[in-house]
Amino acid sequence: MAFERVKGNLACDGVSLAELAERHGTPLYVYSGETLLANIRRLHGGFRDLNPLIAFSIKANSNLAIIRLAVREGCGLDIVSVGELQRALRVGVDPGKIIFAGVGKTDDEISQAIQAGIGMFNVESTGEIAMIDSAAKRLGRRTGIALRVNPNVKADTHKYITTGTTENKFGIDFALIDSAIEAVKAAEAVDLVGLHCHIGSQILDANPYRLAAERLGEVVDRLREQGLDITHINFGGGHGIAYEEGQTALDPAQVAEAIQPTVKRLGIQPILEPGRSLAGPAGVFLTCVINVKRGVAKTFVIVDGAMNDLLRPSLYSAHHRVTPVSDVARGNTRTEVDIVGPVCESGDFLAKDRLLPLPEAGDLLAVLDAGAYGMVMASNYNSRPRAAEILVLDGEAHVVRRRETMDDLLTLESIPHTLR
Repeated sequence: MAFERVKGNLACDGVSLAELAERHGTPLYVYSGETLLANIRRLHGGFRDLNPLIAFSIKANSNLAIIRLAVREGCGLDIVSVGELQRALRVGVDPGKIIFAGVGKTDDEISQAIQAGIGMFNVESTGEIAMIDSAAKRLGRRTGIALRVNPNVKADTHKYITTGTTENKFGIDFALIDSAIEAVKAAEAVDLVGLHCHIGSQILDANPYRLAAERLGEVVDRLREQGLDITHINFGGGHGIAYEEGQTALDPAQVAEAIQPTVKRLGIQPILEPGRSLAGPAGVFLTCVINVKRGVAKTFVIVDGAMNDLLRPSLYSAHHRVTPVSDVARGNTRTEVDIVGPVCESGDFLAKDRLLPLPEAGDLLAVLDAGAYGMVMASNYNSRPRAAEILVLDGEAHVVRRRETMDDLLTLESIPHTLR
């Protein structure tokens, strides 16, 4: 276990979190390289019979050190913007193992990706096929695409992170596939090599993947009947992790078993785009208690970490386990508290209605499973500099993103001379 107690104090791969907080300040993100590598290897092991391309989803955690570690372990990369393309190229990934997803790619993004020689685009609409074809012809290149098909499979997850039903903005509905096929046939510089689907995030049941695979398999059969050589099905990501006590993370082997009949029947290579399942359990968010405020109806633990640092709880009431970094005994009494930040919003909280030993000012709390969709969603709201990031690798702590300063925040702004 990456985050475990050593002499009563929480540590990351043997490195004291309290010492890291003292040295680098709070709020602070700390990542376990050992856990990230173990999760990648577990995914490879679960799918070993299917020879997948595993493309780590940069949107889950875009720190250069994290994505470099994933690439060094054999991963490709799933990107959704030209900024993420530049990060992917910076860490030295084989461009042919880059998959460009996203519903709103611009002409400039498409052109830069084609010039970089990416593996394929996940295409969201017939209009996008024409855009990619036009850019490829202009550059004198050919490029691969996969049609993102909306299989209308409903996964049991939060409405903000379900993506595979007809109500979502993503993908091409089954009823519109024929028009997409005609757009592909009319294109001159585009090769249709696969299908793609992503049915949602934080999925804890493998059955939706089986249903999606079966429905995409039917589409592959139709495409092959029309002479189109489909060699890949991209099943996206969405593998859930155990955010709450009593939850069980989705086992990669169960997902592999669910899609295997379709994959074997078609003789295709599966592509996976995991992010949360690899990076989520590999990170913690450290925050320091500023004050404890007792109200009539609530007890508030006010900390220096806020919604601008970790947005998930405020955005869609996401649950993260919270634990004291030190288990210093303060009796057996537990108090129900809300853990809130200093940002001027009622929605600024990290946890609500949690039973914890009542902390004191200066105590450190660790928000667990914060390695995905944490720092990538951070902002400077209330003019708050963003946190530092630390990667623990081979027993050594590395600063992989320094803490922002007010100079960093102000350097891009200026006051017109007429206001001086």
